[in-house]
Amino acid sequence: MREANINRNTAETDINLKLNLDGRGVSEIKINGCGFMEHMLTLFAHHGRFDLIINACGDVHVDLHHVTEDLGICLGQAFDKALGERRGIVRYGSFILPMDEALILTAIDFSGRASLNWDINLLTQKVGEFDTELAKEFWLGFVRNANCALHFKQLAGENTHHILEGAFKSVARSLKQAVSIDKDFADEIASTKGII
Repeated sequence: MREANINRNTAETDINLKLNLDGRGVSEIKINGCGFMEHMLTLFAHHGRFDLIINACGDVHVDLHHVTEDLGICLGQAFDKALGERRGIVRYGSFILPMDEALILTAIDFSGRASLNWDINLLTQKVGEFDTELAKEFWLGFVRNANCALHFKQLAGENTHHILEGAFKSVARSLKQAVSIDKDFADEIASTKGII
């Protein structure tokens, strides 16, 4: 099983995360004071078919920045650990997802190099108590620790909640494709270098 357990305890956050890449989309997400990210990561697990357990708390009396960024860091570390040397994976994934009036494209490459292209136009600064600019911080934390290149492209959208939800669902579908095992090349690494 391709699984990972990540624990991150700092002066700002305390996060315990368990990921199974070969799951059924079962999740148990508890993030103290950050209901929006609970919602986003629940649907992320469901659409990626990843089993995901998260217990997180942080200095939300300050704002939601630290817990959101550290969640991205932990999720990225979990993907990196669960994938190991990345032998047999498809490596690339992409998906265009409609979410009502929003249309979001994502594409990922588990290249071993961290890069984020965030071409998302958020029309409001908040969704509930969540500062929408933190979504980018979450994915920056993810790519830096998963060692992947991740692209977001907003093709349409007016409602900020729909745009962000579409982004999380789309990247889950892209990740599902990228981390899947190519049965014809299960013992190979998808690089002419022989290593990722």
